Amino acid sequence: MTVAPAVWRFDAIGVPWRVETPAPVPGADRARVGRLIEDFDRSWSRFRDDSVVAALARGAGSAPAPADAVMLLDTLSAAAEATADAVTPLAGDALEALGYDADLTLRPAGVHPALPWREVLSWTRREITLTRPATIDVGALGKGRLVDLVFQSLHHLAGPLVVDASGDLRSRGAVERVGLEHPYDPDRVIGVWEFEDAALCASATNRRAWGDGLHHVIDGRTGEPVRTIVATWAVADDAMTADAVATALFFDGGPRFAHDRGVAWVRMTTDGRAEYSPGCAARLFTA
Repeated sequence: MTVAPAVWRFDAIGVPWRVETPAPVPGADRARVGRLIEDFDRSWSRFRDDSVVAALARGAGSAPAPADAVMLLDTLSAAAEATADAVTPLAGDALEALGYDADLTLRPAGVHPALPWREVLSWTRREITLTRPATIDVGALGKGRLVDLVFQSLHHLAGPLVVDASGDLRSRGAVERVGLEHPYDPDRVIGVWEFEDAALCASATNRRAWGDGLHHVIDGRTGEPVRTIVATWAVADDAMTADAVATALFFDGGPRFAHDRGVAWVRMTTDGRAEYSPGCAARLFTA
């Protein structure tokens, strides 16, 4: 007889989370996860005034680098290189101009291309430096990193483990079967992907969308929402890498970025065609 897993549900960084384990997660572990999420949010959230990101956005200068700054910003810069700067670590101001700001006004104030990040932003293990005020946005990649941190925090628990942060899922010890939600109809899927001991991350323009064609996936070079790709999925060993690839796949250069990291992927174009990496294990219902 199959025993149902214990499920711990909570909300963090603006989305619902689900943790599945054979037995309930002990209180001490829950408290540690809570502290970990708070520390990460206080470092990287552009939606709170007391974060490192918010302090740098208010004025040029330097701030102490969070523990994972090099990992996050190095990966973002690699995605930027692969996509000719369509992906950028300085997407925050462009998103805010479109209305996706700290107050979630969702009222666009125009188009604001991202600043040239190589001229403005630098980092070391000790500090992050901006030569002029700008808003760092680690975006989906940061969410994936947080999933990895929570997963690692609970890794000592016996048996299968699933950490799911609404589109970013990492699992161990059991086969996961995930439906790839159709971006134009949430009651349908375009396929199913089974994987084990890995992470699957998804991104779509129908999530966090508002106004007339406005959504959270922007081209940093223009400051405008992307129009060619509507949804992406990637499976990698860890959620941060999967999320980095899922973001890069909205642009030319994304498939090469994925290939160089050995990451399998699927993406859907605005006209409903599915594209996928060679040898991808997803079973698709559309082509």
